[in-house]
Amino acid sequence: MNRFLIVGLGNPGPEYRDTRHNIGFRIITKLAEEYSAEFINERYALRTTVKIKNCELILIKPLTYMNLSGNAVRYWMDKEKIPVNQILIVVDDLALPFGAIRIKASGSDAGHNGLKDIAAKIGTSSYPRLRFGIGDDFSRGHQADFVLGAFTLDERQKLPVRIETAVDAIRAFCLSGIDFAMCNYNNK
Repeated sequence: MNRFLIVGLGNPGPEYRDTRHNIGFRIITKLAEEYSAEFINERYALRTTVKIKNCELILIKPLTYMNLSGNAVRYWMDKEKIPVNQILIVVDDLALPFGAIRIKASGSDAGHNGLKDIAAKIGTSSYPRLRFGIGDDFSRGHQADFVLGAFTLDERQKLPVRIETAVDAIRAFCLSGIDFAMCNYNNK
């Protein structure tokens, strides 16, 4: 059975639940719900497992806060013996328009502190990631307020379809590989 570690980035706590920065949490929560899987509080993260065909997906939502996400990723990689190419980090991205999806096999952190910490803790930036666009409609100096703010009404209405597309992209990554997922979900 192929095993994957799927990590949704976000911040724990009700005050962050509906923020743009927590889209990673929301996407993997939706994936877990589709398989009636419930998260339990384990070391460094909320964790659950789902089986899809010949794949086991270990889903985690780090409880270490965004900027220290690498601690949870490193711990669960080691504990579950998951190689770096079978990890998928699901993260918000300011550089992409709202709802856009980009899957990449590796890349820079692009100023994202969660990705920066993961690279530092696992010793490489060559890990797969699914970036979910949250747009960049903020004035200079207000980036933190924007990412920690709620989606607009229009965005909230469109969000369920975009989250479902991201969930489909995660399944494609696990079942058919990163090249298939990139070809079929980037720019979709």
